[in-house]
Amino acid sequence: MVLGKVVMCNLIRGVWETLIFRNKPKLSSVALSSLSPSHRSSAVMAAPEGSQFDTRQYDSKMTELLATDGQEFFTSYDEVYDSFDSMGLQENLLRGIYAYGFEKPSAIQQRGIVPFCKGLDVIQQAQSGTGKTATFCSGILQQLDYGLTECQALVLAPTRELAQQIEKVMRALGDYLGVRVHACVGGTSVREDQRILSNGVHVVVGTPGRVFDMLRRQSLRPDNIKMFVLDEADEMLSRGFKDQIYDIFQLLPSKIQVGVFSATMPPEALEITRKFMNKPVRILVKRDELTLEGIKQFYVNVDKEEWKLETLCDLYETLAITQSVIFVNTRRKVDWLTDKMRSRDHTVSATHGDMDQNTRDIIMREFRSGSSRVLITTDLLARGIDVQQVSLVINYDLPTQPENYLHRIGRSGRFGRKGVAINFVTKDDERMLFDIQKFYNVLVEELPSNVADLL
Repeated sequence: MVLGKVVMCNLIRGVWETLIFRNKPKLSSVALSSLSPSHRSSAVMAAPEGSQFDTRQYDSKMTELLATDGQEFFTSYDEVYDSFDSMGLQENLLRGIYAYGFEKPSAIQQRGIVPFCKGLDVIQQAQSGTGKTATFCSGILQQLDYGLTECQALVLAPTRELAQQIEKVMRALGDYLGVRVHACVGGTSVREDQRILSNGVHVVVGTPGRVFDMLRRQSLRPDNIKMFVLDEADEMLSRGFKDQIYDIFQLLPSKIQVGVFSATMPPEALEITRKFMNKPVRILVKRDELTLEGIKQFYVNVDKEEWKLETLCDLYETLAITQSVIFVNTRRKVDWLTDKMRSRDHTVSATHGDMDQNTRDIIMREFRSGSSRVLITTDLLARGIDVQQVSLVINYDLPTQPENYLHRIGRSGRFGRKGVAINFVTKDDERMLFDIQKFYNVLVEELPSNVADLL
């Protein structure tokens, strides 16, 4: 094992010398990596030409939104519970929580589970990988009437993968409670959905299109729904689900508990909550408090797009030590990169939105089980990948929006484990790297030669 590690380190060193001696220019001084923290605040002001993200506008809109009767609209809930046992949860729910592998609640769980269990409307924001899903799943499972096999809780998610991931967590945590959960998502049989719903379920998790369809057909009866959760609210809005969410909400009982959960909470997401929430408890993290603790972030200066493939191949041996996810920006590029890697005898899996649901499920199952170790995918699926062993994320392409960076690199270092994110940066990407560093108030440094030791 030790010998293997020595060989690996030498290999990485060799890789690194190859990269260094390509004599590629460093990122320009605009990238913050060469600056010490004490100099960063002044550098932040000198945004490169064409920088997309306007910090002031974002923050002023947020301030304005919270200032207009903000005090009346939100309530605060300051109690923190440092163990699951102290939360007053049912014995069988606790058994499910511990069996799933949770030992100590994360920060969002310490503050977020109890208000939801008490039936309060909640708006909760926390970074990816900190246990938001388990927070609302626990809140729902605590409040269900298991003697009534009718849908009592509805959870909406922006993608099929995320909906199925939530269903999995809900089923696992509620294992000892006998919970019946079903995921209603597009790309699956409508008739099968109708059959399962007619047999009775306690919780429906789904994507807006299919859920609305089931409500419209009266296959999903809303009469007993008392809890409504929006997961990844920001993503729902950016993908144009706003009207559909309103349509669904119109069909639900007027007396209903609402929970809104998201890793990022832009002003627009906060705005829609006013439409259907009643004095919600607000557990919000400010933009500059959105950290990605435990995830080391680096860049590799590839200078030109054409050099990315060689760089990735040089790094492949490192990727295969652990489980890795590689993000690109288009479905076509997923296929292109997969073909290129396979033609060089590198084993990789790939998944994107054009594949049918069945194929995506099989690929994700292989990746979760560890039989496939490197996954190439797009932003669309970023939020549905919850694989505990992922410790390396590579942004082959930088995301087009700073917010998506959090969701991508939050795939590594899940729940406090160590993680590494490597960003491939061309000359054209310098602006986006600057925006990302400014948005999250982080420093992304150049990748050191001992990358294998970091994993």
